[in-house]
Amino acid sequence: MGSPGSELRDGMRIDWDVLIEMDDGLVLRADVYRPEREGRFPVILSYGPYAKGLAFQEGYPSAWQRMVAEHPDVAYGSSNKYQNWEVVDPEKWVPDGYACVRVDSRGAGRSPGYIDHFSPRETRDLYLCIEWAGVQRWSNGKVGLNGISYYGINQWHVASLQPPHLAAMCIWEGAADWYRDMTHHGGILSTFWANWYDMQVKSVQYGLGARGPRSRVTGELVCGDETLTDRELQRNRCDFGDDILAHPLDDDYHKGRSPVWDRISVPFLSAANWGGQGLHPRGNFEGFVRAASRDKWLEAHGIEHWTHFYTDYGRTLQKRFFDYTLKDMKNGWDRQPRVQLQLRHVDRFVERHENEWPIARTRWTKFHLDPAGHALGPEPPKAAASATYDGLGDGVTFISAPLEHETEITGPLAAKLFVSSSTADADLFLVFRVFSPDMREIVFMGAIDPHTPVAQGWLRASHRKLDPKLSTEYRPYHTHDELQPLKPGEVVPLDVELWPTSIVVPAGHRIALSVRGRDYEWQKSTGAKLSNFKNELRGCGPFLHDDPRDRPAAVFGGRNTLHAGPGRESYLLVPVIPPQR
Repeated sequence: MGSPGSELRDGMRIDWDVLIEMDDGLVLRADVYRPEREGRFPVILSYGPYAKGLAFQEGYPSAWQRMVAEHPDVAYGSSNKYQNWEVVDPEKWVPDGYACVRVDSRGAGRSPGYIDHFSPRETRDLYLCIEWAGVQRWSNGKVGLNGISYYGINQWHVASLQPPHLAAMCIWEGAADWYRDMTHHGGILSTFWANWYDMQVKSVQYGLGARGPRSRVTGELVCGDETLTDRELQRNRCDFGDDILAHPLDDDYHKGRSPVWDRISVPFLSAANWGGQGLHPRGNFEGFVRAASRDKWLEAHGIEHWTHFYTDYGRTLQKRFFDYTLKDMKNGWDRQPRVQLQLRHVDRFVERHENEWPIARTRWTKFHLDPAGHALGPEPPKAAASATYDGLGDGVTFISAPLEHETEITGPLAAKLFVSSSTADADLFLVFRVFSPDMREIVFMGAIDPHTPVAQGWLRASHRKLDPKLSTEYRPYHTHDELQPLKPGEVVPLDVELWPTSIVVPAGHRIALSVRGRDYEWQKSTGAKLSNFKNELRGCGPFLHDDPRDRPAAVFGGRNTLHAGPGRESYLLVPVIPPQR
């Protein structure tokens, strides 16, 4: 279909609001940035809800200001007029011979329709956009997907449909499993999505029209030329938070919004963030391990989740991958080690390459819980002991002796706990922590939160059922398909997954495990906020579990007890990495 407008500017040919018709007759709108010269180019495509006409600087000012202040290479070499949240800057891709296509997803920005995030309908839309891009006169027939978060999550989903023109994907901090990674951590409802919907989607819904922003580049209305009433807008979107709440188990609603790993065969680069607890790292590691693709690579880094996508480090890595997969360039990518890690030290990151994940030479090391002394040690306690805490409270912390040697911990963690409750259920919030010799906690600038702990995991006791085929000692995998209520006072074993992490712990520091009844807090108040989130950032970013409808005090507000001793070996399994030889 045609384009309402095309122009040459800033060294690019830009087609604004190109119309892409879906198989149900709905027409989506996309902007296409391509080289001025005639030719056929590989395509970098993204499809998502954040409005292609909304500048990064205007939609996410606090994130932009921090990024360019600390990483000036992001802004250097670009006018930055075409910067959008979580997608590539065309001024840094088009000169290298790429066509960049940005599609406003159904119901968002300048695309009309009904918003239902990550639904099979959206995945089908993305499939059709890929196939459209693959046959345009300016396309070489190879479409690559690239983008952060939302623009990474839906890559896993559409790859399960195997679109013929999809040639490569870069999933930058994109979760995958709609249930385990995103909506229910260990079976506990995450309130992130309901709040995200209010702050980042409703604010750019199609139909805001004259009530919404205008593009700083074109002057056009970012959210469509039609101005709808609040009631009409509401009719055009799902009740996202309540829809998630209505599906507490991993049912067809969730499975329809999750990947089918054995159908993903396209080459991909999966980039995780160690500090993305609550959304971003798990799916990147899980996808690398489980997707059927023969050609797949894993990268892991730190700091804010949007930053390295735009830095020279991240962009160069992405281009090497896409030059190889979309342009058939002999650039050495075929010799790129399968795993590239930015190992996290207390004060820096150090790059290292590996051949697999988890790292084959890992020494899986048990640190045993001793409730009597609140200790974490190499041997299990010889006598039975227990520790009791408020089911909605701050819980209990188990601390090791000072480590004798510098110790690298890189990989997934797991805990085996024996638990009883005075009620029919219990929510466990596990936090893996590191303390300096003077007992100051080591925290990091995470994907979102500036005071992120080393690792976290979650489990609702009634969701303790394991999938025997997918579970390993270091990665318990829960089915989340039925409830197994507790009997008050009965002791049950719980296997808890803690999401992958990396930390090189200096000698003299201590490691610790906190078992809590609520979300981790670095401190009660920090003053830290971002313009696109509602809550103050106190250690977990926006990834909280505080909906009383999901955690009624009558069920979860009892007294929980942790048990250890003979026959009840309670421990934390830690991936200790010896040096490479």
